[in-house]
Amino acid sequence: MSERVVILAGGLSAERDISIRSGRRVAEALRDTGLDVDVLDVDSTLLAALTGDPPACVIPLLHGSHGEDGAIAEVLEALGLPYVGSTPASARLAYDKATAKTLIGRAGIATPASVSLPHATFRDLGAGGVLDAIIKRLPLPLVVKPAQGGSALGVSIVRRESELSPAMVGAFAYGETALIESFVEGLEIAVSVVDIGPGHTPLALPAVEIRPDSGFYDYTARYTAGVTEFIVPADLPASVASAVADVALAAHSILGLRDWSRADLIVRNATTTPEIWFLETNVAPGMTETSLLPQAIAAAEMELGLVVRGLTERAITRR
Repeated sequence: MSERVVILAGGLSAERDISIRSGRRVAEALRDTGLDVDVLDVDSTLLAALTGDPPACVIPLLHGSHGEDGAIAEVLEALGLPYVGSTPASARLAYDKATAKTLIGRAGIATPASVSLPHATFRDLGAGGVLDAIIKRLPLPLVVKPAQGGSALGVSIVRRESELSPAMVGAFAYGETALIESFVEGLEIAVSVVDIGPGHTPLALPAVEIRPDSGFYDYTARYTAGVTEFIVPADLPASVASAVADVALAAHSILGLRDWSRADLIVRNATTTPEIWFLETNVAPGMTETSLLPQAIAAAEMELGLVVRGLTERAITRR
């Protein structure tokens, strides 16, 4: 394969910097395999660049709105360009955390009880009454986060009633809808799935256990080297490691995802009576030096560049 590949990185979301870092890293890894790679930003010049010199394949490494909500995939399909990643319909399902949790829960997979609340409802009905109703339904502690988006932006752990209102404001700063869910104490586990199994079937990579020094895997803990310990493979009994892989594969299948995804899970009582809780899934996993998917690829004794190249070749063939 000698055709040019274009990586999309940047965009205008709050996760722009992470996207740029991801794009640079994947570009370097692909160039090491011999591919001709360009990295383009998502701006008013993009369509002219893609149509004037159409690449063999596009790899969107965009995070947040417009990158994970299926919009860019819609444009690429309209242009007739092969791309790595999920279809627009599947991306929309996964991007909305409340929708994803509903579908996963219907399949019998445990997911924390939650309430999805638009900003307009919070404002029009009166914050005090709405928050009182939430507390009655979902006892503390709680997790409040934007229903759409990633990188833990706008996410808060609420342990006191007085913390709920500012947590809602923080979530609304990053999205129109807030997701309030029961906090589940346990091991934080991420399982990446890549369609590189036999016949391009989904393969669950080794689970990553996340141990942030602060106890909260926030934006700083995710992207600052040295402030989070990552255990790869996760320190889990073999039966539990197999079970978390099964949950990630199920989420990948239920939501109709393609090429790659990452499921974020909580494991309680791992060595006694294990419980696995699904939190959310990600259709555009980060590719930075501290991101979870590249760590899982390395733990599987694979090379990032070769994995992405394989997905690129598949995308071209799929067209």
